[in-house]
Amino acid sequence: MHKHFALKNVVITGGSSGIGKATARLLARYGANVFILARRQKRLDAALEEIASEKSREEQVIRAFTADVRQYDQVQAVGEVLAEAGYRPDILINSAGIASCNYFERLTLDDFRRTMDTNFFGTVNTIKVMLPFMLEKGSGHIVNISSVAGIVGLFGYTAYGATKFAVRGFSDALRMELKPYNIHVSVLFPPDTDTPQLEEENKTKPLETKRIAGTVKLTSPEQVAMELLRGIVKKKKMIICGTDTKILYVLYSIFPAVFHWYLDAVVAKARAERRRLEQGQV
Repeated sequence: MHKHFALKNVVITGGSSGIGKATARLLARYGANVFILARRQKRLDAALEEIASEKSREEQVIRAFTADVRQYDQVQAVGEVLAEAGYRPDILINSAGIASCNYFERLTLDDFRRTMDTNFFGTVNTIKVMLPFMLEKGSGHIVNISSVAGIVGLFGYTAYGATKFAVRGFSDALRMELKPYNIHVSVLFPPDTDTPQLEEENKTKPLETKRIAGTVKLTSPEQVAMELLRGIVKKKKMIICGTDTKILYVLYSIFPAVFHWYLDAVVAKARAERRRLEQGQV
């Protein structure tokens, strides 16, 4: 890991919390120059201190930028600062994301637009800014973050799942375009991970969605971050985190009808449970 990442310039969106911050800390430990982007200054400052404490080389550069990935001009300004300072990115990790989890009829059109603007167009914006630097260098690696909800459509995730399928399809096409230029594109598929984003979506998560998740143990951001970095080293196209996610991917790929039958059965049982709860029978 040290040999692969030492003094590489790595840009991470959503780097102030969750998977983004965990990845930034690991990269700092492995000797990389790390540049994180996020919207909230207070959270950025705290994350910067944590990440800088992991440095393994005195000459490493760790910096934070306040930027909203939905705003192209803000991301462009960050790119210009990095280029002028001589830190053109070698690796871009698009970790910025939000989730709206609820019944479709309770989600607003604004929920759909906001989620798509952040998760999909935010990814497109940062790549539009950072890719020219990689093309100039003749090398690079881009990691876009999808989700289990980008493998199979799940109850409650009509907004979020749509964005993660979009990220997956976009990444597949982009990988084909950039391969001749020695620029690699990977897609990360993390399971439910113990992050502030999951905590937020749990506030509105339908009972049916909770029952689909079942008793699966939450994955830590650090576990996902390590899988992500291993995927970069091995130049994996798809980085699927955790045994459960890998099993899900294989089963859904081979037996989609059976998988949908199982999910429908779980949802039907959860709906019956919800009705009993609403009627005060439980």
